Amino acid sequence: MNKKNKVGIYSGAFDPIHLGHITFALQAIEEAGLKKVYFLPERLPNNRNIHELFGHRVAMIKRAIKPHKKLDILELDDKYLTVKRTLPKLEKIFKDQDLVFLFGSDKVKDIIQWPGAEKLLNSSEIIIALRQGSDINDITINTLSWPKPPLKVIISYWPAVLSTEIRRSLQKGEAANGLSKSVASYIKKNWLYVSLR
Repeated sequence: MNKKNKVGIYSGAFDPIHLGHITFALQAIEEAGLKKVYFLPERLPNNRNIHELFGHRVAMIKRAIKPHKKLDILELDDKYLTVKRTLPKLEKIFKDQDLVFLFGSDKVKDIIQWPGAEKLLNSSEIIIALRQGSDINDITINTLSWPKPPLKVIISYWPAVLSTEIRRSLQKGEAANGLSKSVASYIKKNWLYVSLR
């Protein structure tokens, strides 16, 4: 894998994007020598309720990444992101670059069960952010059945910040920890998360 041509792909609901997401992407760039990290927002994530429209979530990502030249956003038309449909599209878009996927440790136990997981794990490197409630042993156990171990496990600078908790705080009218000023301002201006769907 050519280090100069490695790009990170970070998919998720980002509902909303917070400093845990941003710092993980920046840490991955630094520790794995990535050229760039692309946030890939999911329109309709599997097994998850979405609380704000895709357009709002994209707008928040754009505001959050604006100060960081090595962070970008990629929007795909697919309603659902799957290995079978999404991976070939990403390989075509980034045909001269090697893909490195970023995941939080909360997702690790489920990855091997995804349809087409072996193709993803065999063809790409994985970086994992260690979040609150997980430890290195959990990750080791949950990746034993993977074709190859993760490239890196990164201890998150913001391990405890969760989109769920941010939404709860905002619904109660309380200050939400872990939001950038630009994202917090956008949420307030557009009355987001006032009433959770």
